[in-house]
Amino acid sequence: MKLAGTFAAGLCALLVAALPPGKPAGPAKRPGFVDVAPRSRIAYKSNNSFTGRKYFPQPMCGGVAIFDFDNDGKLDIFFTNGAQLPDLKKTGPSYYNCLLRQNRNGTFEDVTAKAGLAGERLGFNFGVAVGDYDNDGYEDLFLCGAGRNALYHNNGDGTFTDVTEASGIGGKPANTLSVAAAWFDYDNDGLLDLVVSNYTIWTPQTDIRCATDNGDYYCSPTRYRSVPHRLYHNLGHGQFADVTEKSGFGASPGKGMGISIADFNDDGWPDVFIANDTVPNSLFINRKDGSFDEKGLEWGVAYNDNAEAGSSMGSDAKDFDNDGKVDIFYNNLAGQVWGLLRNRGNLFDLYSDASNIRKLSRPYSGWSNGFIDYNNDGWKDIYSSNGDIDPLNENSPQHDTLFENVDGKSFVDVSEEMGKDFLRKGYQRGSAFGDLNNDGSLDIVVTSLNESPRILMNAADSGNHWLVLSLVGHKSARDAIGAKVKLTTASGRVLYNHVAISAGFMSSSDKRVHFGLGQESKIGSLEIRWPSGIVQALKNVAADQFLKIDEPQSK
Repeated sequence: MKLAGTFAAGLCALLVAALPPGKPAGPAKRPGFVDVAPRSRIAYKSNNSFTGRKYFPQPMCGGVAIFDFDNDGKLDIFFTNGAQLPDLKKTGPSYYNCLLRQNRNGTFEDVTAKAGLAGERLGFNFGVAVGDYDNDGYEDLFLCGAGRNALYHNNGDGTFTDVTEASGIGGKPANTLSVAAAWFDYDNDGLLDLVVSNYTIWTPQTDIRCATDNGDYYCSPTRYRSVPHRLYHNLGHGQFADVTEKSGFGASPGKGMGISIADFNDDGWPDVFIANDTVPNSLFINRKDGSFDEKGLEWGVAYNDNAEAGSSMGSDAKDFDNDGKVDIFYNNLAGQVWGLLRNRGNLFDLYSDASNIRKLSRPYSGWSNGFIDYNNDGWKDIYSSNGDIDPLNENSPQHDTLFENVDGKSFVDVSEEMGKDFLRKGYQRGSAFGDLNNDGSLDIVVTSLNESPRILMNAADSGNHWLVLSLVGHKSARDAIGAKVKLTTASGRVLYNHVAISAGFMSSSDKRVHFGLGQESKIGSLEIRWPSGIVQALKNVAADQFLKIDEPQSK
């Protein structure tokens, strides 16, 4: 079915009128983005408790999740928030987490209190991971933080219950600072497991204070020690076991930020990339027996081309050049190399120079990011939410960037054409992606430190065709995370994507699989490789529709 309404049509007309003149001629137009958050009464602002004293975790605030929590067909939005320092408590509503339910007219309503997701008893929250861990058809939430982490079960009636203690998933070494998490089925048993990227051991009392005569500044991460990331195995019936040591994760500590899940060696088993801050990045290759080998150095993802470990922030893993192999992107601080890693099968090439990414990204400090085909031309572009760590000078607040993919070979910066709302300067942090108004084009939700979030709606006026798949696992986990899709158009063009929810930095995106098709209006075939190993084929699929596909019961 193709969903469209007066809101979408009106928005499209508004956006087209707002686009700057002088766009390059071509068969398709570049859409821009408009922030529709002001149309709703949203009280939420990310609050990192900045009062002059600078605590180490403050720059990491404002995770985002885009998901349909009530299964009404409209995507909703969840935000994490900070806590008062040094108490490390959510002492009032300004620190509460936030759930926004999308209304029929495209506005958003704050239903946090009704849902039970304010997190009054939690500390400073960072990342949010979305996943249906019990396969009941309703998406659950895992929140990372300084203090305790939290698992919220979706009750299916608009409310959530904190089941952390009963599940066994909340345990971690005392005072561990957990930044991000991702659900995935690492043993392909049909139950989602959880990986958590941990950063260091920290409390307000042990915070290292760095200052000059001009005031505080944020200490270098090198002052803090690395800790192991953690892996939790889903035992079923709401129970989890910590298998960090048994799985091999415990042997490779890091300072974890973004997490990307994909089958990097195409063996049918999901692997894990973790962007680490100031220490080598990690690549955990699945050994198919419940354990992993850390292969970051061997596979060429640990360092940049100068054998340096940068301030790796958010990450995403998608096939940007449509060669059938999943690539990796991670961003960095200004002046450092933003890493575009091209997958060669069992080795990655740093493709930042050849693709123009190094040059384009040099002025920006990137946090969250994602491969998104914003103009539906069939090539995945790169979005980054930007902003310096600290208000050091007039260039510290930054606007976001969008680098357009040119035939899978290079990128051009089209940020200036995306409209004034896209170019709002600030200290952007979390971001997530999804088709919020169901018009076939991807939208962006992004937070900024101590400001209101932006809900950036895509103009959807490119003139290109598209397809959005909602995959439902049966033998595989219901969310079908890791399912791989090969799309062949009627003319023979081949495109690839997979089900992935974890995105960028501290965030989770819509689980539906999006394909831009360019000028092609007919799809010759779809091939779906489910995590269970089942291969499913569909022929002669119509474009410009949302298509639900259930996993077959057998091969």
